Amino acid sequence: MRIALNARILLAPLTGIGRYVTELARALQRHDDLELHFFYGREWGRALPENALPGYSRLSSVAKHLIPGAYPLRRLIEQRRFNAGLKHSPVDLYHEPSLWPLNFDGPMVMTLHDLTHLHYPLTQPRDRLAEIERRVGKGVENAKRILVDSAFIGREVVDHFGLTPEKVVVAPLGCSPAFAPREESDAISTLQNHALAYRQYLLCVATLEPRKNLELVLRAHAQLPEKLRARYPLLLVGMPGWGGKAFAADLRKALATGHVRLAGYLEQGDLINIIASARALIYPSLYEGFGLPVLEAMASGTPVIISNRAALPEVAGEAGMIVDAEDVTQLAEAMHRIIEDNHEWLIRREAGLIRARDFSWERCAGITAQTYRDALSS
Repeated sequence: MRIALNARILLAPLTGIGRYVTELARALQRHDDLELHFFYGREWGRALPENALPGYSRLSSVAKHLIPGAYPLRRLIEQRRFNAGLKHSPVDLYHEPSLWPLNFDGPMVMTLHDLTHLHYPLTQPRDRLAEIERRVGKGVENAKRILVDSAFIGREVVDHFGLTPEKVVVAPLGCSPAFAPREESDAISTLQNHALAYRQYLLCVATLEPRKNLELVLRAHAQLPEKLRARYPLLLVGMPGWGGKAFAADLRKALATGHVRLAGYLEQGDLINIIASARALIYPSLYEGFGLPVLEAMASGTPVIISNRAALPEVAGEAGMIVDAEDVTQLAEAMHRIIEDNHEWLIRREAGLIRARDFSWERCAGITAQTYRDALSS
């Protein structure tokens, strides 16, 4: 099977969908009956890029602000390049890993990671949201199969779009083998660069935006005894997102105490060490289609504290310490317990390691490859 995979997102610094495309593609390349052709927005290739195109994200952002109708214009250009590539090298099936598939005359598989644009429309600029709304419904209608990351999202997709359950396939995400328990000596350089002590900080890995519920995390951490906050600072890892102005004042106050630190976006190597060296990952998001950092933390032997919302309980299973997404006292108590109770910490660590074994990119790729076959035969 010759598969066209839209990989344009790999030209920007890797976030959730970019990592999905990278890891899935690598696993799919080990299937002998699949021949992957990657579309990068302007050109085609057979190889995955090692790094993002320098300056791509910055230039793309500037263009969106300076050029009226930038999204439709970019799509028109991409569609023409896409069509030209298909004429030169036809494929059997097209896989779109995001919300707005390109036009394709043959069988198409689409991945819907979540429906954030419906629940939190402010996560998108107005013109981008308009483009999504124009394209996603048509894409869902045209797709032979819809891949989703979790059963939770599968139910949402079936209900919202009125689909038959058979059209929606759950392919849980995986976790790179690089996310694994690490000794202090393995991570010492990264820890020193960030002035952190091994297993002596609490960690949040999330885009800085309201749906990640970081305001609750800041308030809960502030309720810990002062000595505990000083010994176990809160480290925030992630790029700025939407709604940053409302969150900025609270963040500035927290940073001024010295008990909260902001690391921003981290490259994969540093992120692996930071996750594996934390006392716990705090992830009380209001809405997630999966929550990849939760799986990565469990695979690294780092206990997780999660909210009771969306797909998070499905991913963490019994390994997660589950709190009410709106209860700051409950979250503070969970933080306190995971710091002070070593027995609890060890139980959660072991449970997380066991739970993480249920997920792999090989499994995700196997389900995806079978979905391609089913789409071609339907």
